[in-house]
Amino acid sequence: MTDFSKAEPVLEIKNLSVDYGYTDDAAHVLRGVSLTLHEGEVLGLAGESGCGKSTLVYGATRLLPPPGLITSGEVWIKGVDGERRDLLKMSDKELREQRWVDEAVVFQGAMNSLNPVYKVGRQIKDAIQAHRPDWDKMQLQKRAVELMEMVGISPDRLESFPHQLSGGMRQRVMIAMALALEPKVLIMDEPTTALDVVMQRQIVEQITELRKKLGFAVIFITHDMSLLIEIADRIAIMYAGQIIEDGPALDLYEHARHPYTKGLINSFPPLHGPRRELGGIPGTPPDMATLGAGCPFADRCAFVHEGCREYEVDLKPTDVSGDDASHLVGCILYDELRQGKELPTQLTGHKK
Repeated sequence: MTDFSKAEPVLEIKNLSVDYGYTDDAAHVLRGVSLTLHEGEVLGLAGESGCGKSTLVYGATRLLPPPGLITSGEVWIKGVDGERRDLLKMSDKELREQRWVDEAVVFQGAMNSLNPVYKVGRQIKDAIQAHRPDWDKMQLQKRAVELMEMVGISPDRLESFPHQLSGGMRQRVMIAMALALEPKVLIMDEPTTALDVVMQRQIVEQITELRKKLGFAVIFITHDMSLLIEIADRIAIMYAGQIIEDGPALDLYEHARHPYTKGLINSFPPLHGPRRELGGIPGTPPDMATLGAGCPFADRCAFVHEGCREYEVDLKPTDVSGDDASHLVGCILYDELRQGKELPTQLTGHKK
């Protein structure tokens, strides 16, 4: 995997907080989340269902439906013109102008994302024409054909309705639409959901190939850690509306620091090497409406102690010397490690 840490950021999310509800008992579903995406990087965003992955990206792009409410934060994006803008301060007109140009979204569930009563070609050309009103029919048709060929679909399918395409083809059409104006940032919300493993592989390979060709950066949302290892340069792990670990994909997979990350990885069977017993994670995710102070994973953690009930998640380098800040973790165990204490026996195989 390439190290993108020194590349220029194209998307910076700073202390983003989101509530569901407008009253005093609103659920605080995102709590001060910060995340950086660099040029050309594929950032995997993983965690259990309900941890806040989709809320994070929809909040950052101001696509969050009611009763979602952004309560604080900044979202800076570097546009195709090189200028940096705060998405949260844009007017509705400015948002419409920059969407699909600076960043685009491939929504979860391609089967519901395309309009069933319009042909595929019309939907692609409508998306382009909204931002290129001076293009004539010939230019729109030419670009639509280019996009279909780019994602490996015959241009003849432009005359098809969505129900006449397979699930994999519909997902490819959504990718083609998202790349129509060659944005700097592509957000993919579980793009392989409901696809068989063969089609998943094809979609992942195609995204990798297009990224190399066009140079866009990707946020790839999924709960499948094994899938992220194949495509991501870096992985951020979310739990209960916070990022609890962030690091290079291979390092995070082979040497997970946070107990939750370790449990998440052990929930998937290995595809290679010797067989091992699946670990899993006991319990269920917390209710965000009643979440108290302290580490949100404390009730499910095998290494919990009294200090966890007061600990506020704060991402810090796992490297005790402080020389390597590429891998961050928010766990009191590593704060104690810096104070000279030892990690629990089950975690001593991890890098320090």
